[in-house]
Amino acid sequence: MPRTFVIGDIHGASRALRQCLQRAGFDMEGDHLICLGDVCDGWPDTKQCIDDLLSIKKVTYILGNHDHWTLQWMQSGFVDNGWIKQGGQATIKSYHGPVPPEHVQFLKQAQPYFLMHNKLFVHAGIDPKRPLEQQGPDIFLWDRSLARIALDLYLKKINGRLTHFDEVYIGHTPIPFTKPIQSCEVWMMDTGAGWSGVLSMMDIDTKEVYTSDPVPSLYPGVIGRTKKD
Repeated sequence: MPRTFVIGDIHGASRALRQCLQRAGFDMEGDHLICLGDVCDGWPDTKQCIDDLLSIKKVTYILGNHDHWTLQWMQSGFVDNGWIKQGGQATIKSYHGPVPPEHVQFLKQAQPYFLMHNKLFVHAGIDPKRPLEQQGPDIFLWDRSLARIALDLYLKKINGRLTHFDEVYIGHTPIPFTKPIQSCEVWMMDTGAGWSGVLSMMDIDTKEVYTSDPVPSLYPGVIGRTKKD
């Protein structure tokens, strides 16, 4: 039976992405991969990462804040100084020339969020008190309020409900663990691949997790991002 996986922020680490796919035995033709955004920026392989994702037949891509910056650059040539300091320079270097049109289209078609069987997938978070249609990129791409509450409850070992969804999957906010954590119905999937952590991918039905090696070990001698967003 085809499986559905969710993966955290990749941040230009195609070696980590390939490890996760291989370790999960991912079927490039039949399985479904839901990406929580930020494939771009940090490690040297943003172009290769997008090529890898384009080779997957069933991929749902959710826009992250770093993808937003990258798309601005791809479409207009505009270089945001904050973006450069947070990994954008590595993205520019990864292309060695013109950006393939299919890469621009890939990010243009990215969704603000994805809802499937009352399971919500979004990059940064949501405001649980407002309908999704009344929220926008400032929340979906940037806001850490839900993540902070979820992490605080997890550390205090308090369970409960934070939203009306059965499950919510978020990236954006790195957690100090080597595997995703569940707090109430919220799954925090960013295990720090953009920094010194690992990339994590999970089967959403079995909750089996597949992780890469620590990403710096996959890029010896490479300095990753130097400033946190």
